[in-house]
Amino acid sequence: MSDFPFVDGHMHAEGVPLARIAEDVGTPCYVYSAQAMVSAYDHFAGTLRDTLGHEQPMTVCYAVKANPNLAVLATLAARGAGADVVSEGELRRALAAGIPPEKIVFAGVGKTRHEIAYALRQGIHQFNVESLPELAAIDAVARELDTTAPVALRVNPDVDAGTHHKITTGRAENKFGIDIDMVPEVLAELRHLPNVTLHGLAMHIGSQIPELQPFRDAFTRLAELYRQLRREGWPVSRLDLGGGLGIAYRDEPPPDVAGYARVVREIIGPLGAELAFEPGRHIVGNAGILLARVLYVKAGRARHFVIVDAAMNDLIRPTLYDAWHEIVPVDRPAPGTPTVRADVVGPVCETGDMFAEGRPMPAVAAGDLLAIFSAGAYGATMASPYNSRLAAPEILVHGGDYAVVRARPSHAATMAAESVPAWLTGTGGGRPAG
Repeated sequence: MSDFPFVDGHMHAEGVPLARIAEDVGTPCYVYSAQAMVSAYDHFAGTLRDTLGHEQPMTVCYAVKANPNLAVLATLAARGAGADVVSEGELRRALAAGIPPEKIVFAGVGKTRHEIAYALRQGIHQFNVESLPELAAIDAVARELDTTAPVALRVNPDVDAGTHHKITTGRAENKFGIDIDMVPEVLAELRHLPNVTLHGLAMHIGSQIPELQPFRDAFTRLAELYRQLRREGWPVSRLDLGGGLGIAYRDEPPPDVAGYARVVREIIGPLGAELAFEPGRHIVGNAGILLARVLYVKAGRARHFVIVDAAMNDLIRPTLYDAWHEIVPVDRPAPGTPTVRADVVGPVCETGDMFAEGRPMPAVAAGDLLAIFSAGAYGATMASPYNSRLAAPEILVHGGDYAVVRARPSHAATMAAESVPAWLTGTGGGRPAG
């Protein structure tokens, strides 16, 4: 990856040696390239604008769940990005990073009334509504606040995205969206909800989608429904097309952004609607690595283990999805270094704590640094304190400079958030049951 080049045999993040970051900050840590994020965002947004025409109203709403670090959000906000959020916490982060509320869409199947009220007070662009009960809840909260809520109906087009079953979201059996055949029932009920205004339709059929045909199928169904609503007199003017374009994790072809844009132009362009897109992983996935240090090399009778100081609690994708992440020594191996077939594992007490199984790689030794690639999305954001491990810090690199954008906490700080009840400390008191 060009933003993590080898310079004189040593891997850098942009202009900063990874070894220097490891020495200064410690490992494990996440290292993000600001330039890689900006390049991915500009390529995605620029390709869409060039293909659809610069007069086409559109917003690229970065999917905050992919990586919600405030510095990441601020980097993208400076490029004009909006935000796709699925919780009050993500909304607060987007606002704190400088993303205007009128460029924020609130998705997700389980919005609470408190979250709805907070979003209404901020003046967000719209709620992507995923069920009739949610629609009724939004109307009730808006009525209490004496306001009107802008909504789009997220429809489920029953299209198989061809991706991992745990990240597909557009099939009839998935929990997301309103069954496209049930939209007439929802519209009938919507006529009796005066505190919501229907502005358009939304969809999102999954993540890391490898082919364009699922988009074509889903967009076609969405366009047909949009035209139907217009014919029936509904003043819809917006279409949120979701995300789904992924990244290249291994040696697969990179996502075809230009082809995706042509599909949008062909099917959605003639509708004249205001468009929103929700890329997440596509923008930040390959902009980050997880930097780890080898603790031990353990040669068993049947397996060769490389034990590192990062673990499944830092990057759960290999354990959760059997996902492939490229693993590369930070120092380029000397000529003649033997290749071994290794299991790269962490110190967590789970057999599933594994980054790679039987992976051919150059022989490494204790103390060597490894870069685990494609960790910019769904790395830190899905991390946990399992085994009471400290959260790995996050580092943002910009040219020849870097900043710690989330520090590693101390054990004392993590325990300070907990308390022991009085009846266990011998001081008496405690709250009676019942």
